[in-house]
Amino acid sequence: MMKSTFTDYIKEPYSMSFEQMEKLHEDLLSEIDNDPDTIELYEELIDAATKYAAIRAKWGRMTREEKMDTDSLRTSHHNSLIIHFNMLARYLRMQGKKAAWREQLGDDEDNRYYRKTIGDFGCYIVFVNSICAR
Repeated sequence: MMKSTFTDYIKEPYSMSFEQMEKLHEDLLSEIDNDPDTIELYEELIDAATKYAAIRAKWGRMTREEKMDTDSLRTSHHNSLIIHFNMLARYLRMQGKKAAWREQLGDDEDNRYYRKTIGDFGCYIVFVNSICAR
């Protein structure tokens, strides 16, 4: 069994502290007002993040064969998550918002490590939504 801790995670390249993720999330949420389209985009982002996080949560416990069988689906969900972050940021900018949180996540095309950072942040959003649903 793989025993993971946040201390292990934070040592990884391009990881983010809870405080950094909390700030990014607050910045993102502060730009979402009562606009139905923005709310819908955010809810779609949460759905994409939840699908991705479900696979990622199991990843460390999967056998090599299970990982091979699941890898394309995991990649597909990860791509969808990134697309949803990009769509929300683009829409917010069209509404005159800065969406600076998106730049802070990094561009996965410039540096592949940012892909992991974006996935981490998606998992953080799922974490917050999960514990707030008590």
